[in-house]
Amino acid sequence: MDFTILSIIMLAIGIYGLLTNRQLLKVFISIEMIAIAASLNFVMLATPNGLSEALMILAFSVDTAVSAVILALLVIVSKRYGTGDLSKIISKQENEESEDEAQ
Repeated sequence: MDFTILSIIMLAIGIYGLLTNRQLLKVFISIEMIAIAASLNFVMLATPNGLSEALMILAFSVDTAVSAVILALLVIVSKRYGTGDLSKIISKQENEESEDEAQ
């Protein structure tokens, strides 16, 4: 029962961080908190049969792959726009689009 409460708390922290942060890295950490809370539920609800263990391995591998893709996108966006702030990235993108429409 303690792990259920821990999982719910981690999920709540992740959602709060996702809704309130504007930095790309902090948003990524919030997404990871949500994924860890889901993985903790998989571990907690695992039964001794092979299906639940296979689902746990699948969940961990998918989470790792998603993390790698997100980190790669963070690096690309940071290099292209020169910042990690979402509001600045959005304003720079809108400026680029308005310049493209003007041409």
